[in-house]
Amino acid sequence: MSDGAALPPVSLSESASLSEPDALSESDAASRLPDLIALAQETSSEKRRALLRELTDHFFGAPERSEAETALYGSVLSDLTDAMELAVRAELAERFAAAPDAPRQLIRRLANDEAEDVAHPVLRASPVLTEADLIQVIHSRGQGHMRAVSQRASLSEAVSDAIIERGDDETLGVLLGNDGAQLSRAACETAVERARVNPALHAPTVERASLPPDLLNEMYFEVEARLRQRILEQNARMDPALLESALAAGRTRVATDDGALPPDYAESLAYVQELSVAGQLTPPVLARFLRSGSRTSFLIALSQLADIDFHTARQIIDRRELDALAVVCKAADLDRALFLTYAVVLLNTDGDAMGKARAYAGMYNDLTNEAAQRTLRFWRMRKAMHAA
Repeated sequence: MSDGAALPPVSLSESASLSEPDALSESDAASRLPDLIALAQETSSEKRRALLRELTDHFFGAPERSEAETALYGSVLSDLTDAMELAVRAELAERFAAAPDAPRQLIRRLANDEAEDVAHPVLRASPVLTEADLIQVIHSRGQGHMRAVSQRASLSEAVSDAIIERGDDETLGVLLGNDGAQLSRAACETAVERARVNPALHAPTVERASLPPDLLNEMYFEVEARLRQRILEQNARMDPALLESALAAGRTRVATDDGALPPDYAESLAYVQELSVAGQLTPPVLARFLRSGSRTSFLIALSQLADIDFHTARQIIDRRELDALAVVCKAADLDRALFLTYAVVLLNTDGDAMGKARAYAGMYNDLTNEAAQRTLRFWRMRKAMHAA
């Protein structure tokens, strides 16, 4: 491993030779540092433990140190640490974890310790570790070490990308929950793809403040009601300029293979178009389609009414996504009674269909037309791509 600007590692025997007065600063002449370094030759575990703690105290008590002196501390402390049991190494890691002037050789040694109790404090907090140091740990250690790195106050895109590449879903959840971690667009796309199939990642993904809005809206049909409401609220607050850029970014991700059309699609489309030309394609007609079992005609009519693609409409109805249907109806300026009619018909196989429909009608009342319109624009991207 390269130590960058740090001096080459110093062995214990070399440390003793460096303890001569002409190798150290004049301020060390009256200190115990040379004696402590010489004592590093001790083979007694107890004496080495006491020496390690005294040398650590000496490091933090020194008023100032040169670069060479700091490197010397790092070399001796690293050599002593290698011979110590876990509890002592963990104690040392806690003491040096947040120190901005900690010897880099020692910090790298602790960060790569196989014991999580030793490595984690340093990986979470040490300002001495570089981006390259962190990526090296990510590629050489396990998920626990990666989770510790994921908790740092700030992370570059390069480090986050490495974590997403190698981390499991639990590690990804920790990273997504860290607003100090910078994620590239590609990393966000990968995270969303993984989150769509793992409910444990739904909340950290939707609640990530910096998630691109188009990717946030991709999560709408995957997550629970509470998180859907958060998406709607964020859409309502979105700056118009950001909305346009988000829509542009999202168009490149719209799927083009949404499944085969139903066998009666062509016949139903012709009938719906005939009604539309005659000015008879009205919201009450959609309710009639539903009641009569003309499902494909209803889906075509709904997609035309809301200006969304057929496959999105089918997903809403097949999965009985009544909150999504509320978004469609609100954006189309349908009144509450019509939405309630659609909901009751769709829920007619459930017990207490009217009661459940009324609960969704309450959501319909609370939903603003602006939030519905903005959300629908993300759903319309698929239609635009199919038409291209």
